[in-house]
Amino acid sequence: MADETNAGAVTLDGLSKRYGDVEAVSELSLEIPAGRFYSLLGPSGCGKTTTLRMIAGFEEPSAGRVLIGGADVTDTPAHRRPVNTVFQSYALFPHLSVRENVGFGLRFQRAARAEKEKRVADALALVQMEALGRRRPHELSGGQQQRVALARALVLEPAVLLLDEPLGALDAKLRRALQVELKALQERVGITFLYVTHDQEEALTMSDSLAVMRDGIVEQAGTPREVYEEPETTFVAEFLGTSNLMTASADGGAVRLGDVRLGVAGSPPASGDARLTIRPERIRIEPAGTPGENRVPATIERFVYLGSTTQVFLRLASGDVVQALVANAGDVEEHEVGDPVTACLAPDALRVLAS
Repeated sequence: MADETNAGAVTLDGLSKRYGDVEAVSELSLEIPAGRFYSLLGPSGCGKTTTLRMIAGFEEPSAGRVLIGGADVTDTPAHRRPVNTVFQSYALFPHLSVRENVGFGLRFQRAARAEKEKRVADALALVQMEALGRRRPHELSGGQQQRVALARALVLEPAVLLLDEPLGALDAKLRRALQVELKALQERVGITFLYVTHDQEEALTMSDSLAVMRDGIVEQAGTPREVYEEPETTFVAEFLGTSNLMTASADGGAVRLGDVRLGVAGSPPASGDARLTIRPERIRIEPAGTPGENRVPATIERFVYLGSTTQVFLRLASGDVVQALVANAGDVEEHEVGDPVTACLAPDALRVLAS
């Protein structure tokens, strides 16, 4: 029986989907708490949209279960699940007005006309479209059409709203603005949003939690800060933002990069090669010869001006080339290409990857 106080919780239990010999999703298990903005993030073909479609009921799992609010809905038809979906294409009816589009799904619900009209008005107010109720979809901008699609999904009061790259067709500036709006909307309505995207900025900006997917499995799940600052695998480190990767050696618990012994976050391997990563903003450039922990001799190879920051490419004494990101407050101008410097690799930000 479903738990009414936890109606928007989604549990994926060993979920798999096979198409012939291809396994699109492989024994995926996730716990998505009610009322959270949760993102499935990964490259094209990683299985994230297939997972969303199995939750929606559009695809039948090859194995495993889907539970919503504690109730097993694996065999429940899509139209009887407490979910609604917003697609990238919006799929608005061109011959209907905005108000008629939003209220379309209410035609199949038993409710008084006045109640239905109030729910449509409330949904339009949520997405700030109440003044445009008489317009047709072709009279709206892409961002306005996206808001109408959201209102049409929310008017049915689902426990879970599924969003399949709904901002993908918009230009970059509008997409960034709507990221903030979408998160604010989720907080106002208080229901579970499950968002599929390949865009790391979207996932980091909006999510309470996220799962990074690759080849049908979850590589790592956690809060945006945890997954970004504490990547567990090489794939996660490289996919989510810019990361510096280095190969060091481990011996007796000590990690060495060339001749320099390093302090790292977490437990290093007892021996053998150790794959290290650190984010560019956590590397500090200091004068040549600066002593102290985790300081590696380096030479400046290149500057790339990015506006508010400058990207500095450093060749370490070990031969590795890393990027440092420096705020444009004047300090970078002290150095030139070819200058010897010291790269300080913050111990709490230098991590050993599992693979």
